[in-house]
Amino acid sequence: MVTDHTRQSTVSPETVLSSIDSDGRRDEYVIADISADGAWLSMGADDAPTLTAWR
Repeated sequence: MVTDHTRQSTVSPETVLSSIDSDGRRDEYVIADISADGAWLSMGADDAPTLTAWR
């Protein structure tokens, strides 16, 4: 099978990630769009909604 290298990617150039960040005193839940400078927000990890709360 020949691979088509000219095909357009269906992946969006925006990339949103989330992580738990800790400074040793408090855990922060961070959501960031790593394709743009300054596009992030954070909240206390204990205050972040859980997936079961979104159902």
